[in-house]
Amino acid sequence: MDNQRPRLSPAKRREKRHQAMLRYEKQKRRNVMAAPGCHDIILVLDHLKGGFNVPKIFRSAEAFGAAEIHLVNVPPFDPAPGKGAFKKVPARFYEQMSESLESLQKAGYSLFALCADADTSLTKSELPKKSAFILGHEEFGHSFEPAQHPDIHFISIPQFGQVESLNVSIAASIVLYEYVRQHGKG
Repeated sequence: MDNQRPRLSPAKRREKRHQAMLRYEKQKRRNVMAAPGCHDIILVLDHLKGGFNVPKIFRSAEAFGAAEIHLVNVPPFDPAPGKGAFKKVPARFYEQMSESLESLQKAGYSLFALCADADTSLTKSELPKKSAFILGHEEFGHSFEPAQHPDIHFISIPQFGQVESLNVSIAASIVLYEYVRQHGKG
């Protein structure tokens, strides 16, 4: 038995994309009213694809009480998989990573970047109350040169299987969980 969905016609695909962009614009307007969560953790999405992962990250950020999410050069995305979280977690939009980093540093945040081959483990790191985590593009990694940012701490999530890395939305959820585990309820 074939469980594949029937292929959509080009016209139906265009209509689906159009509806997704309407949802994006509507929720982006509502996002202006979003209030920070109960924790001082910020996620920075560094050039992620605008697909399924971004709304899932918003959903996890809302569930764990994140303060906000920075979207650095992230294209519009369909917010539907996030179950309304895009309008609830404050989003800050940046064209360049340097703008986001400057904002975070001025606000007193410690900067961490997830990297599969980093020597320091997330679970062995003591996370400051004001922590910001940079999540890079799944295929291309971070958009900046680590040597240019000695103030960013590179950390990894321990893995014991054979895959090279985790899905970025799963990695974000693990980071959020570990932060909340260390800092308790907001």
